Amino acid sequence: MKKSFLSVLLTLIFLIPLGASAQQNGLRQQISDIIKPAKGIVGVSILNLESRDTLSVNGDARLVLHSVMKFPIALTMLHWVDSGKLTLDKMIHIKKKDLPKNYSPLRDKYPNGNVDVSVSDLLSYMVSLSDNDACDILLKLIDGPKTVQDYMLRLGIRGIAVRATEADMASSWELQYTNWCKPKEATLLLDKFYKGEILAKNTTAFLYKILTETSTGPHRIKGLLPAATVVAHKTGTSPTNAEGLSPATNDVGIIELPNGKHLAISVFVCNSTDNEATREAVIAKIAKAAFDYYSK
Repeated sequence: MKKSFLSVLLTLIFLIPLGASAQQNGLRQQISDIIKPAKGIVGVSILNLESRDTLSVNGDARLVLHSVMKFPIALTMLHWVDSGKLTLDKMIHIKKKDLPKNYSPLRDKYPNGNVDVSVSDLLSYMVSLSDNDACDILLKLIDGPKTVQDYMLRLGIRGIAVRATEADMASSWELQYTNWCKPKEATLLLDKFYKGEILAKNTTAFLYKILTETSTGPHRIKGLLPAATVVAHKTGTSPTNAEGLSPATNDVGIIELPNGKHLAISVFVCNSTDNEATREAVIAKIAKAAFDYYSK
């Protein structure tokens, strides 16, 4: 009798992880099916921030970063704030020459420059609105992309390269490829940020807030989620060339699940020749599949 009971118990113990693994394999297959229409390389990295359950597809591929770089830039800026090198209320004088023709709500508001804007407002422009001119103004404050790259290395993030400014990328098609990211490393950075391992409590809260206020990419991670779902995220979008090639349609962020848990997710659609609606739908469907799976 005892032997029979022990046998049943051992069987149940071994079946539990096998069942969980089978379910995750189902999610992996679902994601593999979703990415097929993208006509490019799709990198996915997902991490449940509480259970530590993780899944990736092409998670170690080097994919074009684009404006997702504004997340590590913001972390570097706020590290300077934590270190006393800058304050969020410091006013930065912006001249017309600081506002070249680029995607820039800041430039739209102040086309002639000659205005003082706080560091906190510049960060909001850069993160929430993905403002390219605000990005380069902030990069100049911290002595350029190398400062960001060095800080990422200090954090143990070796799969993110920030080498070109927004102005650099606008000047040469090839330069966008010098800024790249491995999806797993983007998720690792989100994890470290969420756990409070990078910034002080107040600067962590500030960045999380402006990430939740992101207005770009509404049809990506947030696209198919319930309307009230809180998502702290940063998008990245490349131009499309004459041959219809789009190097980057990206979204990385933290989803607040209805069960109280949190999901870090990074999706990069790289070198795709399909239209923007299809690329964004791939991201939205992956996020929804992960949301449904981890909300159980």
